[in-house]
Amino acid sequence: TYDWVLRPANYPPGAPGRGYQIFPLPDGRSVAVISLIGRLFMGGYYDCPFRTGQAIVENLDTPVKIIDFHAETTAEKQAFAHFMDGKVSAVIGTHTHVQTSDERVLPGGTAYITDAGMTGGLHSVIGVKKDPVIRHFLTGLYERFEPATERLGLEGVVFEVDPRTGKAKWIKRVRRILD
Repeated sequence: TYDWVLRPANYPPGAPGRGYQIFPLPDGRSVAVISLIGRLFMGGYYDCPFRTGQAIVENLDTPVKIIDFHAETTAEKQAFAHFMDGKVSAVIGTHTHVQTSDERVLPGGTAYITDAGMTGGLHSVIGVKKDPVIRHFLTGLYERFEPATERLGLEGVVFEVDPRTGKAKWIKRVRRILD
């Protein structure tokens, strides 16, 4: 029911939420945040994230555009980032819960990382208690997965963008252990 909840823009029509939002800043500028989902191994019937993303970006009237690209494969994330290079400020990959060490600014000025990582229990299997997951792999039987709470961590990225051009200046991984 909230109009500010983002979901992938390339979800089928009728899905709740919206695929992008323009957030006004106190100084009068704005930042567009776009959510897209990849198609490889994601198990859904999604429109092409490349075409959907391009259509949205071409119609936005703000230089600072950030895309959260929620996808399974490194190849799809990298191809998408190169496709968007110079058109958006950043492409931040998500989904695998494992922070990658490939953050960089692409030649056209787009900040990129394959996966920003996760926030949650680091002594875990992608954020959930490890023992039920291990038993699942051993037996094939499903168990209820619960969030892990041991060795909490926060992962993500910080980057700087030129507000006039929308080009990224730099990007840096962030990883903090909150023990």
